[in-house]
Amino acid sequence: MNATPTILDRICAEKRKQVADQKGRRNIKELLDRAKDQAPPRGFAQSLDKMIAKLDWGIIAEIKKASPSAGIIRADFKPELLARGYQRGGAACLSVLTDPKFFQGSDADLGAARSACDLPVLRKDFLVDPYQVVEARALGADAVLLIVAALSDAELAQLEEIALGYQMDVILEVHDEAEMERALRLKSPLIGINNRDLKIMKTDLATTERLAPMVPDGHVIISESGLEGPGDLKRMAQIGVKRFLIGEALMRRADVEQALKVLLAGANVAA
Repeated sequence: MNATPTILDRICAEKRKQVADQKGRRNIKELLDRAKDQAPPRGFAQSLDKMIAKLDWGIIAEIKKASPSAGIIRADFKPELLARGYQRGGAACLSVLTDPKFFQGSDADLGAARSACDLPVLRKDFLVDPYQVVEARALGADAVLLIVAALSDAELAQLEEIALGYQMDVILEVHDEAEMERALRLKSPLIGINNRDLKIMKTDLATTERLAPMVPDGHVIISESGLEGPGDLKRMAQIGVKRFLIGEALMRRADVEQALKVLLAGANVAA
């Protein structure tokens, strides 16, 4: 009996259809030319390091309109205004959802956000094909996310190699011990620990606490999902984690600049 497809399975299946459609409408040579013409990446990992030195925290502030688990998160959705607000609020980097079907994002959202600020931008999407990595650079992305659960070892190595060839940073996202072991065999030092169980869509910060001891020197941890307030950042700092990807907790606030400033100030007090 086949296992019931998870939300990740369904998203990746749909993504493969989207990629096939994209390939039919825009050939790879055009995409390669656009990627080659882009200005160099802004330095995603470097920006996180600099912000930690300055503010003691490295926040990747996420721009997303909706999600499969939460539905519409922000009806008043203007990526360029959110990007400027996040930069003023103290974000080190941005993450922009570009998946249209499940997150109501678009490639245009990434372009609008990146053009509106000086921060490096992660293309947050479900990458299943080399075409999408080239596409990310053609869009101006400074980093990409590779979800270990969605790819084979060979696919991970191939997509990572293409991204690094463009000097983009790569976040390797893991959810459990087996995925962590696979991620640590790759080149990228950025390990994203997602606190959301993609099978039941529940978040638990204990996931980062459980997996963090597996990460050796020379790598850095980014804790993702379920981070709501200053106490959560302090809790993660106790295990040496000071880089975070935060989305809904900020996107649900009317003023994202103020929300981020309050979060960072509260984290410093708590710490």
